[in-house]
Amino acid sequence: MRAAGVCHGGRVTSSAAQDDAARKVSAPLGASPAGAHDHASAGLVDDFVRYLRSERNRSEHTIRAYASDITHLGRALAAHQSIEVPTKEPLRAGRAAHGSFEDERAEDERAEDGSAEHEAVQGIAGGDLDAALVAATLVDLRSWLSAQSEEGAARATIARRAAAARTFYRWATRTGRVTADPSLRLVAPRRRGRLPAVLRQGDAAQLLDVAAIAADDEDPIHVRNRAVLELLYASGIRVGELVAIDIDDLDLTTDMVRVTGKGSKERVVPFGIPARRALRTWLAQRPRLVTSDSGAALFLGRRGRRVDPRQVREVVHGLVAHVRDAPDVGPHGLRHSAATHLLEGGADLRVVQELLGHASLATTQLYTHVSVDRLRRSYEQAHPRA
Repeated sequence: MRAAGVCHGGRVTSSAAQDDAARKVSAPLGASPAGAHDHASAGLVDDFVRYLRSERNRSEHTIRAYASDITHLGRALAAHQSIEVPTKEPLRAGRAAHGSFEDERAEDERAEDGSAEHEAVQGIAGGDLDAALVAATLVDLRSWLSAQSEEGAARATIARRAAAARTFYRWATRTGRVTADPSLRLVAPRRRGRLPAVLRQGDAAQLLDVAAIAADDEDPIHVRNRAVLELLYASGIRVGELVAIDIDDLDLTTDMVRVTGKGSKERVVPFGIPARRALRTWLAQRPRLVTSDSGAALFLGRRGRRVDPRQVREVVHGLVAHVRDAPDVGPHGLRHSAATHLLEGGADLRVVQELLGHASLATTQLYTHVSVDRLRRSYEQAHPRA
Protein backbone atom coordinates (compact mmCIF):
# COMPACT_ATOMS: atom_id res chain seq x y z
CA MET A 1 0.00 0.00 0.00
CA ARG A 2 1.42 3.39 -0.95
CA ALA A 3 2.18 5.81 1.83
CA ALA A 4 0.08 8.91 1.88
CA GLY A 5 1.76 11.99 0.53
CA VAL A 6 1.14 15.70 0.24
CA CYS A 7 1.97 17.78 -2.78
CA HIS A 8 4.19 20.81 -2.18
CA GLY A 9 4.45 22.97 -5.23
CA GLY A 10 4.19 20.04 -7.63
CA ARG A 11 6.46 17.75 -5.58
CA VAL A 12 4.99 14.86 -3.60
CA THR A 13 6.44 14.50 -0.13
CA SER A 14 5.82 11.29 1.77
CA SER A 15 4.22 11.41 5.20
CA ALA A 16 7.47 10.09 6.67
CA ALA A 17 9.31 12.96 5.08
CA GLN A 18 6.69 15.35 6.44
CA ASP A 19 7.21 13.99 9.94
CA ASP A 20 10.97 14.38 9.62
CA ALA A 21 10.56 17.87 8.20
CA ALA A 22 8.23 18.82 11.01
CA ARG A 23 10.89 17.89 13.52
CA LYS A 24 13.13 20.38 11.76
CA VAL A 25 10.75 23.35 12.01
CA SER A 26 12.53 24.62 15.09
CA ALA A 27 15.96 24.41 13.47
CA PRO A 28 17.60 27.72 12.52
CA LEU A 29 18.41 28.53 8.95
CA GLY A 30 22.10 27.93 9.54
CA ALA A 31 21.69 24.41 10.91
CA SER A 32 23.05 21.64 8.73
CA PRO A 33 20.00 20.76 6.64
CA ALA A 34 19.35 17.07 6.50
CA GLY A 35 18.56 15.18 3.35
CA ALA A 36 21.41 16.86 1.54
CA HIS A 37 23.66 14.32 -0.07
CA ASP A 38 26.95 15.46 -1.53
CA HIS A 39 26.13 14.05 -4.97
CA ALA A 40 23.03 16.25 -5.26
CA SER A 41 24.90 19.51 -5.63
CA ALA A 42 23.23 22.42 -7.35
CA GLY A 43 24.00 23.39 -10.93
CA LEU A 44 25.04 26.82 -9.72
CA VAL A 45 27.54 25.26 -7.33
CA ASP A 46 29.00 23.18 -10.16
CA ASP A 47 29.39 26.31 -12.30
CA PHE A 48 30.93 28.15 -9.36
CA VAL A 49 33.47 25.36 -8.88
CA ARG A 50 34.45 25.55 -12.55
CA TYR A 51 34.89 29.32 -12.18
CA LEU A 52 37.11 28.95 -9.11
CA ARG A 53 39.23 26.33 -10.82
CA SER A 54 39.59 27.77 -14.31
CA GLU A 55 39.41 31.54 -13.80
CA ARG A 56 40.48 32.12 -10.21
CA ASN A 57 43.00 29.25 -10.19
CA ARG A 58 42.16 28.48 -6.56
CA SER A 59 43.66 25.49 -4.77
CA GLU A 60 41.65 22.27 -4.58
CA HIS A 61 41.44 22.72 -0.81
CA THR A 62 39.82 26.16 -1.22
CA ILE A 63 37.52 24.91 -3.97
CA ARG A 64 36.28 22.03 -1.81
CA ALA A 65 35.73 24.35 1.15
CA TYR A 66 33.86 27.01 -0.86
CA ALA A 67 31.74 24.43 -2.68
CA SER A 68 30.84 22.86 0.66
CA ASP A 69 29.96 26.26 2.12
CA ILE A 70 27.69 27.33 -0.75
CA THR A 71 26.04 23.91 -0.84
CA HIS A 72 25.48 24.21 2.90
CA LEU A 73 23.81 27.59 2.36
CA GLY A 74 21.67 26.33 -0.52
CA ARG A 75 20.55 23.28 1.41
CA ALA A 76 19.63 25.38 4.43
CA LEU A 77 17.48 27.62 2.26
CA ALA A 78 15.98 24.75 0.26
CA ALA A 79 15.16 22.77 3.39
CA HIS A 80 13.62 25.94 4.80
CA GLN A 81 11.37 26.17 1.76
CA SER A 82 10.56 22.44 1.80
CA ILE A 83 8.86 22.79 5.19
CA GLU A 84 6.79 25.69 3.84
CA VAL A 85 8.41 28.53 5.73
CA PRO A 86 8.44 31.68 3.55
CA THR A 87 11.89 32.28 2.06
CA LYS A 88 11.76 36.01 2.79
CA GLU A 89 11.11 35.37 6.48
CA PRO A 90 14.07 33.30 7.74
CA LEU A 91 13.77 31.32 10.92
CA ARG A 92 15.07 32.96 14.04
CA ALA A 93 18.61 32.06 14.90
CA GLY A 94 17.78 31.90 18.59
CA ARG A 95 15.65 28.76 18.29
CA ALA A 96 17.14 25.44 19.31
CA ALA A 97 18.89 23.43 16.61
CA HIS A 98 19.16 19.68 16.35
CA GLY A 99 22.18 19.51 14.03
CA SER A 100 25.82 19.70 14.96
CA PHE A 101 28.56 21.72 13.38
CA GLU A 102 31.95 20.45 12.33
CA ASP A 103 35.12 22.45 12.74
CA GLU A 104 36.88 23.78 9.70
CA ARG A 105 39.11 20.80 9.10
CA ALA A 106 36.28 18.29 9.43
CA GLU A 107 34.14 20.43 7.12
CA ASP A 108 36.77 20.29 4.40
CA GLU A 109 37.72 16.63 4.82
CA ARG A 110 34.40 14.91 5.61
CA ALA A 111 33.47 11.93 3.50
CA GLU A 112 30.08 11.26 1.99
CA ASP A 113 27.84 9.99 4.77
CA GLY A 114 24.63 8.04 4.36
CA SER A 115 23.64 8.23 8.03
CA ALA A 116 20.11 9.05 9.17
CA GLU A 117 21.29 12.47 10.27
CA HIS A 118 21.54 13.42 6.59
CA GLU A 119 18.22 11.90 5.51
CA ALA A 120 15.54 13.74 7.47
CA VAL A 121 14.21 16.05 4.74
CA GLN A 122 13.67 14.36 1.37
CA GLY A 123 13.51 15.66 -2.17
CA ILE A 124 15.96 18.57 -2.12
CA ALA A 125 17.03 18.54 -5.76
CA GLY A 126 19.54 20.65 -7.63
CA GLY A 127 16.80 22.91 -8.96
CA ASP A 128 15.63 23.61 -5.41
CA LEU A 129 19.14 24.60 -4.40
CA ASP A 130 19.55 26.85 -7.43
CA ALA A 131 16.24 28.59 -6.77
CA ALA A 132 17.03 28.97 -3.07
CA LEU A 133 20.43 30.51 -3.76
CA VAL A 134 19.01 32.91 -6.33
CA ALA A 135 16.21 34.00 -3.97
CA ALA A 136 18.46 34.56 -0.94
CA THR A 137 18.41 37.96 0.76
CA LEU A 138 20.85 39.72 3.07
CA VAL A 139 18.57 38.77 5.96
CA ASP A 140 18.79 35.11 4.93
CA LEU A 141 22.57 35.23 4.81
CA ARG A 142 22.84 36.96 8.18
CA SER A 143 20.46 34.42 9.69
CA TRP A 144 22.54 31.59 8.25
CA LEU A 145 25.72 32.92 9.87
CA SER A 146 24.02 33.92 13.10
CA ALA A 147 22.56 30.46 13.61
CA GLN A 148 26.00 28.90 13.18
CA SER A 149 27.47 31.31 15.69
CA GLU A 150 24.83 30.43 18.26
CA GLU A 151 25.49 26.75 17.64
CA GLY A 152 29.13 27.30 18.58
CA ALA A 153 30.77 27.08 15.16
CA ALA A 154 34.36 28.33 15.14
CA ARG A 155 34.89 31.94 14.14
CA ALA A 156 37.25 30.79 11.40
CA THR A 157 34.53 28.59 9.92
CA ILE A 158 31.96 31.39 9.98
CA ALA A 159 34.43 33.86 8.48
CA ARG A 160 35.28 31.43 5.69
CA ARG A 161 31.62 30.77 4.94
CA ALA A 162 30.92 34.49 4.77
CA ALA A 163 33.86 34.90 2.38
CA ALA A 164 32.56 32.00 0.27
CA ALA A 165 29.10 33.61 0.10
CA ARG A 166 30.53 36.97 -0.95
CA THR A 167 32.71 35.36 -3.63
CA PHE A 168 29.79 33.28 -4.90
CA TYR A 169 27.35 36.18 -5.15
CA ARG A 170 29.88 38.52 -6.75
CA TRP A 171 30.40 35.88 -9.44
CA ALA A 172 26.68 35.11 -9.76
CA THR A 173 25.80 38.80 -10.09
CA ARG A 174 28.56 39.54 -12.56
CA THR A 175 27.50 36.61 -14.77
CA GLY A 176 23.80 37.51 -14.63
CA ARG A 177 22.73 34.47 -12.62
CA VAL A 178 21.54 36.74 -9.78
CA THR A 179 20.06 40.18 -10.36
CA ALA A 180 21.28 41.81 -7.13
CA ASP A 181 24.11 40.81 -4.80
CA PRO A 182 22.61 40.08 -1.33
CA SER A 183 26.06 39.74 0.26
CA LEU A 184 27.27 43.32 -0.24
CA ARG A 185 26.74 44.23 3.43
CA LEU A 186 27.44 40.78 4.84
CA VAL A 187 29.97 41.04 7.65
CA ALA A 188 31.55 38.06 9.41
CA PRO A 189 33.01 38.08 12.92
CA ARG A 190 36.67 38.98 13.13
CA ARG A 191 39.01 36.09 13.68
CA ARG A 192 40.75 36.12 17.02
CA GLY A 193 44.42 36.99 16.77
CA ARG A 194 45.63 33.61 17.94
CA LEU A 195 49.35 32.88 17.89
CA PRO A 196 50.22 29.56 16.25
CA ALA A 197 51.68 26.76 18.34
CA VAL A 198 55.37 26.31 17.56
CA LEU A 199 58.16 24.06 18.72
CA ARG A 200 61.14 25.43 20.57
CA GLN A 201 64.37 24.93 18.69
CA GLY A 202 65.38 22.24 21.19
CA ASP A 203 62.04 20.48 20.68
CA ALA A 204 62.51 20.53 16.90
CA ALA A 205 65.98 18.99 17.29
CA GLN A 206 64.59 16.26 19.55
CA LEU A 207 61.77 15.55 17.11
CA LEU A 208 64.19 15.02 14.25
CA ASP A 209 66.35 12.81 16.50
CA VAL A 210 63.29 10.68 17.26
CA ALA A 211 62.61 10.31 13.52
CA ALA A 212 66.27 9.41 12.87
CA ILE A 213 66.28 6.75 15.58
CA ALA A 214 63.06 5.23 14.22
CA ALA A 215 64.67 5.10 10.75
CA ASP A 216 67.62 3.05 12.03
CA ASP A 217 65.65 -0.15 11.43
CA GLU A 218 65.76 0.64 7.67
CA ASP A 219 62.03 0.16 7.31
CA PRO A 220 61.35 2.22 4.17
CA ILE A 221 58.34 3.92 5.80
CA HIS A 222 60.43 5.03 8.78
CA VAL A 223 63.15 6.24 6.43
CA ARG A 224 60.52 8.14 4.47
CA ASN A 225 59.10 9.66 7.66
CA ARG A 226 62.51 11.00 8.62
CA ALA A 227 62.95 12.58 5.18
CA VAL A 228 59.46 14.07 5.35
CA LEU A 229 60.10 15.71 8.73
CA GLU A 230 63.53 16.98 7.76
CA LEU A 231 62.17 18.55 4.57
CA LEU A 232 59.10 20.06 6.23
CA TYR A 233 61.15 21.71 8.96
CA ALA A 234 64.06 22.70 6.71
CA SER A 235 61.92 24.34 4.03
CA GLY A 236 58.72 25.42 5.79
CA ILE A 237 56.62 24.15 2.90
CA ARG A 238 52.94 23.23 3.27
CA VAL A 239 51.89 19.59 3.58
CA GLY A 240 49.95 19.88 0.31
CA GLU A 241 53.10 21.13 -1.40
CA LEU A 242 55.16 18.33 0.09
CA VAL A 243 52.96 15.46 -1.07
CA ALA A 244 52.80 16.91 -4.61
CA ILE A 245 56.60 16.89 -5.07
CA ASP A 246 57.91 14.69 -7.87
CA ILE A 247 61.43 13.29 -8.01
CA ASP A 248 62.36 15.72 -10.79
CA ASP A 249 61.39 18.65 -8.54
CA LEU A 250 64.25 17.77 -6.20
CA ASP A 251 67.82 18.95 -6.85
CA LEU A 252 70.28 17.40 -4.41
CA THR A 253 73.26 19.13 -5.98
CA THR A 254 71.99 22.61 -5.09
CA ASP A 255 69.78 21.54 -2.14
CA MET A 256 66.68 23.11 -3.68
CA VAL A 257 63.15 21.84 -4.22
CA ARG A 258 60.48 23.19 -6.58
CA VAL A 259 56.99 23.27 -5.11
CA THR A 260 53.60 24.42 -6.37
CA GLY A 261 51.77 26.57 -3.84
CA LYS A 262 48.41 28.27 -3.64
CA GLY A 263 47.05 29.52 -6.93
CA SER A 264 49.36 27.05 -8.75
CA LYS A 265 52.29 29.41 -8.13
CA GLU A 266 55.66 27.72 -8.34
CA ARG A 267 58.63 28.64 -6.17
CA VAL A 268 62.01 27.16 -5.42
CA VAL A 269 62.86 26.59 -1.77
CA PRO A 270 66.27 25.72 -0.26
CA PHE A 271 66.89 23.09 2.41
CA GLY A 272 69.90 22.15 4.51
CA ILE A 273 72.47 19.37 4.70
CA PRO A 274 70.55 17.18 7.21
CA ALA A 275 67.51 17.22 4.92
CA ARG A 276 69.69 16.36 1.92
CA ARG A 277 71.15 13.35 3.74
CA ALA A 278 67.73 12.13 4.82
CA LEU A 279 66.40 12.53 1.27
CA ARG A 280 69.34 10.61 -0.22
CA THR A 281 68.72 7.76 2.20
CA TRP A 282 65.02 7.75 1.33
CA LEU A 283 65.68 7.72 -2.41
CA ALA A 284 67.85 4.64 -1.89
CA GLN A 285 64.93 2.93 -0.10
CA ARG A 286 62.12 4.22 -2.34
CA PRO A 287 62.43 1.40 -4.94
CA ARG A 288 61.30 -1.06 -2.25
CA LEU A 289 57.85 0.56 -2.29
CA VAL A 290 57.54 1.39 -6.00
CA THR A 291 54.58 -0.10 -7.89
CA SER A 292 52.88 0.63 -11.19
CA ASP A 293 50.85 3.30 -9.35
CA SER A 294 53.88 5.20 -8.03
CA GLY A 295 54.56 7.43 -11.00
CA ALA A 296 57.08 10.18 -10.32
CA ALA A 297 55.92 10.88 -6.75
CA LEU A 298 58.79 11.57 -4.39
CA PHE A 299 57.08 10.28 -1.25
CA LEU A 300 55.17 7.00 -1.35
CA GLY A 301 52.87 5.16 1.01
CA ARG A 302 53.13 1.51 2.02
CA ARG A 303 51.17 0.44 -1.07
CA GLY A 304 53.34 2.40 -3.45
CA ARG A 305 50.95 5.26 -4.16
CA ARG A 306 51.71 8.93 -3.62
CA VAL A 307 51.54 9.65 0.10
CA ASP A 308 48.39 11.40 1.34
CA PRO A 309 48.38 14.60 3.45
CA ARG A 310 46.41 12.81 6.15
CA GLN A 311 49.14 10.17 6.42
CA VAL A 312 51.75 12.89 6.84
CA ARG A 313 49.71 14.56 9.57
CA GLU A 314 49.43 11.27 11.45
CA VAL A 315 53.19 10.73 11.18
CA VAL A 316 54.06 14.19 12.50
CA HIS A 317 51.59 14.04 15.40
CA GLY A 318 52.79 10.54 16.28
CA LEU A 319 56.47 11.52 16.40
CA VAL A 320 55.86 14.80 18.23
CA ALA A 321 54.15 12.78 20.97
CA HIS A 322 57.58 11.33 21.82
CA VAL A 323 59.05 14.78 22.57
CA ARG A 324 58.45 15.62 26.20
CA ASP A 325 56.56 18.87 26.91
CA ALA A 326 56.37 19.74 23.21
CA PRO A 327 53.05 21.14 21.92
CA ASP A 328 51.04 18.78 19.74
CA VAL A 329 51.77 20.21 16.31
CA GLY A 330 51.22 18.83 12.84
CA PRO A 331 52.89 19.64 9.51
CA HIS A 332 51.58 23.22 9.65
CA GLY A 333 53.09 23.53 13.12
CA LEU A 334 56.47 22.60 11.62
CA ARG A 335 55.94 25.33 9.03
CA HIS A 336 55.20 27.82 11.83
CA SER A 337 58.25 26.60 13.71
CA ALA A 338 60.55 26.92 10.70
CA ALA A 339 59.39 30.49 10.05
CA THR A 340 59.76 31.48 13.70
CA HIS A 341 63.24 29.98 14.01
CA LEU A 342 64.35 31.71 10.80
CA LEU A 343 63.28 35.08 12.17
CA GLU A 344 64.82 34.36 15.56
CA GLY A 345 68.05 33.57 13.72
CA GLY A 346 68.04 36.95 12.00
CA ALA A 347 66.46 36.16 8.62
CA ASP A 348 64.93 39.08 6.74
CA LEU A 349 61.13 39.18 6.81
CA ARG A 350 60.93 39.52 3.02
CA VAL A 351 63.13 36.44 2.59
CA VAL A 352 60.88 34.44 4.91
CA GLN A 353 57.85 35.66 2.94
CA GLU A 354 59.40 34.35 -0.27
CA LEU A 355 60.36 31.02 1.31
CA LEU A 356 56.87 30.44 2.67
CA GLY A 357 55.12 31.57 -0.50
CA HIS A 358 52.98 34.20 1.23
CA ALA A 359 51.22 36.59 -1.13
CA SER A 360 51.09 39.26 1.58
CA LEU A 361 53.81 40.37 3.95
CA ALA A 362 51.11 40.84 6.59
CA THR A 363 50.72 37.06 6.79
CA THR A 364 54.44 36.59 7.38
CA GLN A 365 54.43 39.25 10.08
CA LEU A 366 52.43 36.88 12.27
CA TYR A 367 55.70 35.10 13.01
CA THR A 368 57.33 38.29 14.23
CA HIS A 369 54.62 38.43 16.88
CA VAL A 370 55.58 34.92 17.98
CA SER A 371 59.24 35.91 18.16
CA VAL A 372 58.53 39.09 20.12
CA ASP A 373 56.36 37.13 22.53
CA ARG A 374 59.21 34.71 23.16
CA LEU A 375 61.64 37.59 23.56
CA ARG A 376 59.37 39.16 26.15
CA ARG A 377 59.06 35.92 28.12
CA SER A 378 62.83 35.38 28.05
CA TYR A 379 63.41 38.96 29.18
CA GLU A 380 60.97 38.65 32.06
CA GLN A 381 62.58 35.40 33.20
CA ALA A 382 66.18 36.55 32.90
CA HIS A 383 66.38 40.29 33.63
CA PRO A 384 66.69 41.17 37.35
CA ARG A 385 64.50 44.26 36.97
CA ALA A 386 62.00 42.92 34.47
